This record gives sequence, structure tokens and C-alpha cells, in this order.
Amino acid sequence: MTRASDWQAVARDAFGARAGDDVVAQPPIELLAIELDGASYALPVERVREIVRPRCLTPVPRTPDWVLGVVALRGEVVQVVDLRQRLGLAPATVGRASRIVVVFGEDDGIAGVLVDAVRQVLRVDASALRPSASADARAVSEICANGDAFVSVVDLDRVLGDGD
Repeated sequence: MTRASDWQAVARDAFGARAGDDVVAQPPIELLAIELDGASYALPVERVREIVRPRCLTPVPRTPDWVLGVVALRGEVVQVVDLRQRLGLAPATVGRASRIVVVFGEDDGIAGVLVDAVRQVLRVDASALRPSASADARAVSEICANGDAFVSVVDLDRVLGDGD
């Protein structure tokens, strides 16, 4: 039977690494950096379908305050959520930099989240992500450093869920 250390040596040789190096480097995680109420947040890029300018929304009766309404997008009806309000911040006001980030939800559905601005795509090492211990833990899953600032990674499943 082959020992784990033998497999590690084979992997190191295949990748040109030396003993003591990590066996396989994880590819960087891509995050879409967004701004909400002057703070930096991020969404996992693999969950982003597209980014569009805000459009006329049709209100939906008997929905939570954080559901802004629905919009028609390429033949689909997309529910749009006020991400600020969902995170416990002041309600959003649409400005020139505002965008609707259309994301993949659970069960292959899509939803839109209104953000103040889209900044850039960040590439971070998986080891740089730390679990969130903040009061926003219900909606923020992880935190990572971006230069001198910290970025809160939004948990889209929690944000788009029915709970408060």
C-alpha cells in the first residue's frame, strides 16, 4: 500500500515543488467587489450571471420591504432585492453608479440584488478567507483582506432566502 507521503512526493515532483511546499496550490477565488453604504462587500463571481443598470421595477404586493419588485430581463421575470436593506443598512437610493447584479440562486433560479456600485473582480487565496464573526453573520459568510481594507463576502443563499 502506498503511503500518503509517497503520493505527496509524486505530486510535488509533478508540479516542480520542493519538500515542505504545499502539495497543490489552490486556484484563487474570484469575488465581485461591490459597495454598499460606503463599505466594501463581495459576491462570489461563480454566482454572478450579469450586471445591468437599474430599470423600472414592478412592485409585488405582500412582499418584505427588502424586495423592491420584479423586472423583465431577456424574457424572464427577475425579483430584485435591496441588498442594503437585507444586510440591515439604510434603504438604497438609486444613483448613477447603482447596478443590479443578477445572480444564480438556489434551484437554478435567478434574482437581482441592487448595489450602490460595482468596483472590480478580486482574486484572493482561499486561505485569506476567514469566517465572519460579526453581527451580520446571518448574511455575511466570510471576511478577507483587500490591501488595507477588509471585504465582507455576502452569503447569497441567506440573503435571498425567505427568513429575516
